[in-house]
Amino acid sequence: MQIKPIKSGKNNKLLYTVKSFLSYLIPNRYFRARLNSKITQIRSIDDSDFMKRVNYYCKLDGFSCLDKDALVIGCHKYNKNLRTTYFFDSYECVRWFDLKLRWKYCFGDITFIPAQPSIVKSRPINGDNRNSVLLKLNKIRHYIFVNDEIPFRDKKNKAIFRGKVLAKQQRVNFFNKFFNHPMCNLGDTQPYAGNPKEWVTNFLSIYDHLTYKFILALEGNDVASNLRWIMGSNSIAVMCKPNYETWFMEGTLIPDYHYISIKDDFSDFEEKINYYIKYPEKAEEIIRHANAYVEQFKDEKREFLLSLAVLDKYFTHTNKGYVK
Repeated sequence: MQIKPIKSGKNNKLLYTVKSFLSYLIPNRYFRARLNSKITQIRSIDDSDFMKRVNYYCKLDGFSCLDKDALVIGCHKYNKNLRTTYFFDSYECVRWFDLKLRWKYCFGDITFIPAQPSIVKSRPINGDNRNSVLLKLNKIRHYIFVNDEIPFRDKKNKAIFRGKVLAKQQRVNFFNKFFNHPMCNLGDTQPYAGNPKEWVTNFLSIYDHLTYKFILALEGNDVASNLRWIMGSNSIAVMCKPNYETWFMEGTLIPDYHYISIKDDFSDFEEKINYYIKYPEKAEEIIRHANAYVEQFKDEKREFLLSLAVLDKYFTHTNKGYVK
């Protein structure tokens, strides 16, 4: 279900919600009757990158017996206590499978590895993260594709950031070091007690951001949610090596190839920005690599088949007697 961006550059959440509720009314048996044809379609895909992605998202390699508190899919119903986008994005996929299958999930910004195999939106990159099985969740917020018509060389020679800062340590550290710096346009979009009042500035749309050559992708609760649309634009993401990843596979990104890499203490920030201002052709190389990387996430039909394939593998490794 593709939702086109609104004027701000963000996806239309109201339209997404209406379409999701309408789809929710369709009986599940309609989808379950068609699962075998989808699995056959997946099996016929002659593309090593497809299975590479499936195995990246779901790293389970042996059988794992779920605890008794694991829920059956048939109990996955909408209620106001569930995060709406997480529910609909997961329901869109699990409804294709036998309602008696059991699963575990952790919705939200997950920065830990669950004790048992669980469906998550985000996970730590380092360590044994096989129990964190990635699914494409909260898509309406995280998967925005922009049409950037401004060439890199015509943009402003500054780095920009807008977003919530409180309790997001990487952002707090950067603001402490570079707020009011001549090479930066920084702003906290949601005032909280505890942060300097001078940090609070005006909201800027995504397309306002795209007038700048460099856009900071600073991790928040987990990943930097702006990274995807930055990498699809003619601007460049400036970021530290990521600690967390999502369906976007942040852990596979190559420093100074897909984005401008800066040290965790930001000590090389000025040097890196000045270098790419001086050598715009080097910056444009990174932009081409980033744009090419983003392309793999734009095919909605393929993305959905990948989601089904991930769940198929998850159920195979967690449910005895699972029959496709």
